[in-house]
Amino acid sequence: MMHLVIGGSGSGKSAYAEKLMMEEPGGSRVYLATMRPWDEECREKIRRHRQIREGKGFVTVECYGRPRDLPIPRGSSVLLECVGNLLTNLFFDQDHNGIDMAQLITDDLMDLQSRTRSLIIVTNDIFSDGLFYGVETEAYRAVLGQVNKNLARAADHVTEVVYGIPVKIK
Repeated sequence: MMHLVIGGSGSGKSAYAEKLMMEEPGGSRVYLATMRPWDEECREKIRRHRQIREGKGFVTVECYGRPRDLPIPRGSSVLLECVGNLLTNLFFDQDHNGIDMAQLITDDLMDLQSRTRSLIIVTNDIFSDGLFYGVETEAYRAVLGQVNKNLARAADHVTEVVYGIPVKIK
């Protein structure tokens, strides 16, 4: 089972995804944390998320590269937080220049899904502001948009979280 949770910054998507994970029956709960601690703001967000998860039985695995390389126990329930950070980690990695990044990430996440009992994926909605950014940022947004579309097609469930309210899409 794969559930895609999408929302804007501060929408409550992470809290909703964690609630979904807590409803999963028994077994191992793995939290794939993809935010690389680049600066103090990132480190503070990571600290806050760790405090929120405390006592919930998550095994946290840092994932700054490709999820396909992680030794996730078969049959685990996995929450990946989040696709936007995962893409950032890979997008600016020189080893992946010239590679179809949307397909690479989609394939990795589909492989991860095949090894889990359930996979909850959190991703960002960064497409509503109507502004044009620089070429590099627009390229990033295009890749994230394609990954989100690929995952939404493949997911069993898609939920958008708006102002803390989950809205079922699929």
